[in-house]
Amino acid sequence: MAFTTTALQQLQKLPSSFTLPRHNKPSSPFFSFSFSLSPFRPLPQTSLISLLPFRPIQCIKNDVRADPKQGVSVYKPKSYQVLASDAATSLFYALNDGKTRLEIDFPPLPTNISSYKGSSDEFSDANIQLVLAVVKKLQEKMETRACVVFPDKPEKRRATDLFKAALDSIDGITIGSLDDIPGGAVTSFFRSVRNTLDFDFEDENEGRWKSDQPPTLYIFINCSTRDLSYIEKYVDKFAKSTPSLLFNLELDTLRADLGIIGFPPRELHYQFLSQFIPVFYIRTRDYSKTVAVEPYIVNYSGALFRQYPGPWQVMLKQTDGSFVCVAESATRFTLNETKEELLRVLGLQEEKGSSLEFLRRGYKTATWWEEDVDLEASSAWRS
Repeated sequence: MAFTTTALQQLQKLPSSFTLPRHNKPSSPFFSFSFSLSPFRPLPQTSLISLLPFRPIQCIKNDVRADPKQGVSVYKPKSYQVLASDAATSLFYALNDGKTRLEIDFPPLPTNISSYKGSSDEFSDANIQLVLAVVKKLQEKMETRACVVFPDKPEKRRATDLFKAALDSIDGITIGSLDDIPGGAVTSFFRSVRNTLDFDFEDENEGRWKSDQPPTLYIFINCSTRDLSYIEKYVDKFAKSTPSLLFNLELDTLRADLGIIGFPPRELHYQFLSQFIPVFYIRTRDYSKTVAVEPYIVNYSGALFRQYPGPWQVMLKQTDGSFVCVAESATRFTLNETKEELLRVLGLQEEKGSSLEFLRRGYKTATWWEEDVDLEASSAWRS
């Protein structure tokens, strides 16, 4: 009993609440914890745990919304409407700061549906619905005349047929395609062949969404790697000084194809894509790590996260589906740095400089677009 009393006295001396600092930012607490001990009376032949009935530890999230530059401690959107609202808020802050080259990227469908296994139409349709939701939310915050630009006329025709009612509900919206760029004889020939094979020569919605005033925001959607060079030409012709947004193009995936035969050169990233600042970014990844003891394989998930004007953050996925910040930086984490931060917080990192660390990481620890800093015309995509 003396041991029990001493243990209780030590517990009672503990502070009723304390904070756990966030990595790289000790001034901004990661979580606040609080607990309390309820009165007890000694019971014979009872363990210490049952002698000390106390409430479970309560995790209190900080209200970081008051200062968006501080980022978030925990991120768990309840729906895609919340995601669209958060994306629109970040876009609003960036536009107010005078940014004109913008990127938004987050999973358009639940993460259990792979972009390699799912139907391309499902992803395209989800992106269209999401971009319209973001435009609506943005119009609640500022005057916006958005022009949604599709890869080609057949894609534009399909979208306007499927989402006619949704487009009608948005004020000042206009529709365009990369085919609006004047082309040479060869380009015009291939476009005419494509339109002929599409077997749909008449677009009943042509001219339905037009405006007397020019757009204040161009949004490019559902484009492939080959379309990136046409986006550059479109921006150069129609949106030199007008904000342009690349919406859910998965640029990190498209960049990997640059420089391959049949695709645009890497200079497209150095001179053009590097100008686009990610204002709302969620890149989720699943990882696994082998260990020498049970369970031998540790599966974990995380995300690289950015909500402008907040910092870049590495988030660890919890069992309840929420993402918890474990590291943050003013500049973008590389894909390898993101993984290393997750390993660090899980205690799974090998000893620095050891042979095990080298064997796991290998010689190359960054992609070519993450390494070639000196060749970039702008570092905006990293900021």
